[in-house]
Amino acid sequence: MGTKLLVLDDDSVVLEQLKQVFGAEGYEVFTVSQDREAYRIIAAEHPNVAIIDLNLEGASGLDVLREAKRLDHALAVIITTGSRATRNAIEAMRQGAYDYIIKPFNLPALTETVRKAVECNLMTRTVRFTGGGGGIDDDVDYEDVMIGSSPEMLEVWKMVGRVADSDASVLIQGESGTGKELLARAIYHYSRRRHRPFLAVNCAALPETLLESELFGHEKGAFTDAHSRRIGKFEQCNGGTIFLDEVAEMSLANQGKLLRVLENQEFERVGGNETVRVDVRVLTATNRSLVQAVKEKAFRLDLLYRLRVVSFYLPPLRERVEDVPLLTDLFIKTFSRKHGKKIKGIAPRALEMLKVGHWEGNIRELKNVINSATVLCKGDFLMPEDFAPLLPAAVLPRKVEGGVGDDYFGFFRKVLEPEFDTLCRKSKGAVFETVSSSLQGALIRLALERCGNNQVVAARLLGISRNTLRDRLARSEG
Repeated sequence: MGTKLLVLDDDSVVLEQLKQVFGAEGYEVFTVSQDREAYRIIAAEHPNVAIIDLNLEGASGLDVLREAKRLDHALAVIITTGSRATRNAIEAMRQGAYDYIIKPFNLPALTETVRKAVECNLMTRTVRFTGGGGGIDDDVDYEDVMIGSSPEMLEVWKMVGRVADSDASVLIQGESGTGKELLARAIYHYSRRRHRPFLAVNCAALPETLLESELFGHEKGAFTDAHSRRIGKFEQCNGGTIFLDEVAEMSLANQGKLLRVLENQEFERVGGNETVRVDVRVLTATNRSLVQAVKEKAFRLDLLYRLRVVSFYLPPLRERVEDVPLLTDLFIKTFSRKHGKKIKGIAPRALEMLKVGHWEGNIRELKNVINSATVLCKGDFLMPEDFAPLLPAAVLPRKVEGGVGDDYFGFFRKVLEPEFDTLCRKSKGAVFETVSSSLQGALIRLALERCGNNQVVAARLLGISRNTLRDRLARSEG
């Protein structure tokens, strides 16, 4: 029996394209535009993989996903969409989708995803045969935009969908300002515990003794100011979720108590002998390397293992520039309402300035900059001059000390060195081509700007032919 692929999409161009691509790969492809026809094929043909569009005419792809999984639990379903709304990615993964892919398709990547989905389907069918013996409100969207919907973040959101309903401990790592608490709240919101309490505690904001009392409570007379019994955060959110931010700052003594809670869901209040039992899911975050902290004897290895049953890494904003326009748009709307202004958007030149910023403070820094610029704005759009007081610290690219002089090698080395590791990671073996083509494109665009977009004059300035200039310009635009 050959490998069977079902494609459900109301776009005839997509149906024809995927039929040709996967037909050439040897798949038996069923293309349909109606959900009822898809159900009939699933029941009759038992395809290995289904590619289902999220926004169908008259039907929701998520509803189709649920019904398809009911008809055939082993079916590997890939949800596709032209929208970057991340709540859909989370919900799709929660409902059992194999993957979630944004249009337009990267066909080689889609082909590889389908191949892996087929393998998963065949393994699932084998296991089943052997073993059996025969959300967020519509008007609240900060989870989508405060974190981002770049390709890197889409992978994060897909994992949220996979793990939200479990009770596994989660460790979130990332630089300050990347949105770790917002990610924790998103995990909570999509979990089974979303109707129970959620409490957040910053472990770096309290001294050791106060943190112990804050988390575990204390009995009357436990210390000088303990005039009555206090119930700690773990008891307060029994049945719910607790988020411990900056967990690396917790003392070794408190780490031991936390380890006991994770292992046995029990503890004693400060100054008490009564054992308190709770049912709490623990989410933690840190901007430090816990592995390094373990090496420095500042963090317990056994606790690290318990905390990172599931581990997330939030990349810094400078590594996901695609999110800057989305975040900027959100913050403009937010602060326009707050300050009673009617700002419609941001000028393209100003947005480009934001996109090249280094953003040491990540999303938090960008948010503060937009807030300040909104206050300073005199018109309907944020202009470059609205950011003038903020440029030295926030949005101007770093100036290389010493300038260029005659040492171009040294100059470019200084420019590239801070970003070289990121370039290597993101370019995936094409660093030379990426940097070379980008440098040529930048030179040509600068020359055109200086020459009033006169290609003949710009080519003469650069010392290349007009045809070469056109060719390099076409490559940079392609």
